[in-house]
Amino acid sequence: MHKDISITDRTKAFAVRIIKACSFLDEKPGVCRTLSKQLLRSGTSIGANVHESRSAQSDKDFLHKMEIALKEARETEYWLEILIESEVVEKDKFDSLLFETKEIVRILIASTRKIKNRLNENKFSKFDATERN
Repeated sequence: MHKDISITDRTKAFAVRIIKACSFLDEKPGVCRTLSKQLLRSGTSIGANVHESRSAQSDKDFLHKMEIALKEARETEYWLEILIESEVVEKDKFDSLLFETKEIVRILIASTRKIKNRLNENKFSKFDATERN
């Protein structure tokens, strides 16, 4: 379903879904509103950081932004699990959000690994070049 969509578009669509879920949670009394605020912050921050990474000034800056997005995705995963496991929300209403979060986490892990490998390769190739001279 999401194979051809960019991570930027995917995390933006995810943020829209999070906003709708939080609007639903805000209608409920008590703890839902508090958890909704946490979920809203982390769930929308993923896409914001991925989007911001497009203007990174270097590979290291890009990596930093993507790692922040990953941290926010893991936090979002946590809040969704808490909401589901505490039975504050119906599992079937939030399962697809949790699944999408896990998919985004996997993509961000793969992306950050790829960037780290490229940075390490560049570092070693520069080292090799100076050793030869």
